[in-house]
Amino acid sequence: MKSLSKLLGLTIVCLMLTTGQVMASSLWSDGAQTSVLFGDQRARAVGDILTVVVNESSTASRTGSSSNSKSAANNVEKGTGLLGFIPDSTLSQDDSFKAQGTINNSNKVTARLTVKVIEVKPNGNLVISGVQNIRQNGEEQRINISGQVRPSDIRADNSVLSSNIADAKLLVTGSGPLVNKQRQGILTQIWNWFF
Repeated sequence: MKSLSKLLGLTIVCLMLTTGQVMASSLWSDGAQTSVLFGDQRARAVGDILTVVVNESSTASRTGSSSNSKSAANNVEKGTGLLGFIPDSTLSQDDSFKAQGTINNSNKVTARLTVKVIEVKPNGNLVISGVQNIRQNGEEQRINISGQVRPSDIRADNSVLSSNIADAKLLVTGSGPLVNKQRQGILTQIWNWFF
């Protein structure tokens, strides 16, 4: 029995010497984006997604008027000598110009769109950019937005208000039958060009 114990002990020691080091690895990775176990999932790195809540309105009003008038008068007396054929005459001219114009413009954009973080500035600000296309009943609307967001302005639901975007560029364009109807006709455009 003693020899069997020695043989078993010797076998275990040999097995331990012939096998390499055993490494344990964890399922947890400190570098992964999901490594914030008890925190939120706010955008913070390039490629992260952020929701922008757009609620912008603008109103512009401008009124202009212009007027100009001038008049001139000349009197010519009867000619004498060789110029005796010139009768007494009076010449006068009046000219006036008056124009008025008013422009009223009101816009409101309400949307919710998802953008990507394309750069992280040295101060931690996130540079964002995104596009949303909506096509409905032959009309197409395209919303482009870009700018910089402070991480502290990102809400707990990973969204940011458009009013908190620095250097914001919001471009809303559209195409389709309704947009085409809002343009002046070709004959009106030609008429306005001449006059």
